[in-house]
Amino acid sequence: MNRIMKIVAVVGGTLVLGLVTFCRTSESPAAPEKDWKIWTDGTPAQPAVGADFQPARSFAPLVKRLQPTVVNISTSTEIQGHKMFRRSPGGNRGDPMDELFKHFFGDGEGVDVPPQRRNSLGSGFIINADGYILTNNHVVEGADEIKVRLTEPEREMKAKVVGRDEKYDLALIKVDTKDRLPAVSLGESDALEVGDWVIAIGSPFGLAHTVTAGIVSAKDRVIGAGPFDDFIQTDASINPGNSGGPLFDATGAVVGINTAIHAAAQGIGFAVPVNMAKQFVHDVLAKGRVSRGWLGVGIQELTPDLARSLGLGDRVGIVVSQVFPKSPADKAGVKRGDVITEFAGKEVGDPASLTRKVGLAEPNRDFDLKIVRDGRDMTLKVRIVERDDDGGAFERKGGGPSGDEVRKAQSGLGLDLAPLSARDAEKLGLKPGEGVLVEGVPEDGPAAETGIRQGDVVMEVNRTPVGSPGDFAAAVGTIKPGDSVLLLLLRGQNYFYAVVKKP
Repeated sequence: MNRIMKIVAVVGGTLVLGLVTFCRTSESPAAPEKDWKIWTDGTPAQPAVGADFQPARSFAPLVKRLQPTVVNISTSTEIQGHKMFRRSPGGNRGDPMDELFKHFFGDGEGVDVPPQRRNSLGSGFIINADGYILTNNHVVEGADEIKVRLTEPEREMKAKVVGRDEKYDLALIKVDTKDRLPAVSLGESDALEVGDWVIAIGSPFGLAHTVTAGIVSAKDRVIGAGPFDDFIQTDASINPGNSGGPLFDATGAVVGINTAIHAAAQGIGFAVPVNMAKQFVHDVLAKGRVSRGWLGVGIQELTPDLARSLGLGDRVGIVVSQVFPKSPADKAGVKRGDVITEFAGKEVGDPASLTRKVGLAEPNRDFDLKIVRDGRDMTLKVRIVERDDDGGAFERKGGGPSGDEVRKAQSGLGLDLAPLSARDAEKLGLKPGEGVLVEGVPEDGPAAETGIRQGDVVMEVNRTPVGSPGDFAAAVGTIKPGDSVLLLLLRGQNYFYAVVKKP
């Protein structure tokens, strides 16, 4: 199942694995506490194995303690039946295709294909002695029946879904049992360092409790899986069937959930950080759903050209291209053109990192937001609210420009421009006299490689609003040849900046 675009193949029971390292503890909580923390945290000062554990020599002491906490998950899904090769009533008896169908299927109107069942395999791990198990969403998504195979004692049990989330690719399932099950400890994924030992235990290709070891190859990987990508990369060998299995550190605490592999490589696997899983479990048990934070800004990468145009030199951050009305950012005083450098005390160097950090922030709490505005460093207090399913309740709705025109003009930057009609302005939520329509982008012009395209609306030239092709020409006319021009554009509902060098 290819859910991660080109560079990764995510597999529910098909393709994805990760790393695993865990340790059984006799102090796993028996039932959800008042704060819904049903797992046990690993404590570096009290390692799960003895001081004589030397991973360079052998992982055996650790593996013996971890294997009983890892489970094999098998799912079954019914595929609806359908009719194949249905002949058209009154078909031409001399038609060659009609005669071919008749040869194979007789004079009937087709063949009924009965419902079939699709089976898949994955992995998971027990996080609570009462039978709560973590795995990937794609392992159990759409399943009619979920079975979990335990090892101590060896048995198979049916499980039910407690909660799942497609964006995090996580699922919490539960088996009903009177016995207390061996459970893992959940570690601290933020404390992981590149080069740390990790272990994966799972059921690749149905081979239960296969153990592989490696190191953390990288952190904070964005692989195109969704808006909250923040994967741990590892070279521990993982294969189809490892999806949902744990990634353990050298103390025996889970630090990740194995989720994806690189489709065209060996030794490149990805795991969801366990800190994300902790929030997921808390939200599912406390609220019955996952709660994500929302800031209410449109953002884009701060490229070197943008940084120079904004007078920021080599500063690192994220450009605010849009502030949604009445959003937390709007109320905090964030403005278009601000550059966000930190959120909640942590640096943000790309749009994905800010999206992740805000998404994981607890709603209805205040956080520090550091920005640069007109060359000055500022710190704003912003109260994050809960993100709705559409990515924010305050986004303005409206279609793109229709292409109506009164007259065209050449901008001198390789853009064909026209006035924005009253009808298109209304669709976009703009006032009369706001914006200039891009009618075309000649391939041989300076704007051709900036990402600007037909239908975009130019809102500003070097931070000055424009409302007609004449305004645009006047603004560009004051700029020297060879200098960069900062344009603010609107595409559909989203604003973004582009830099074009004046020829």
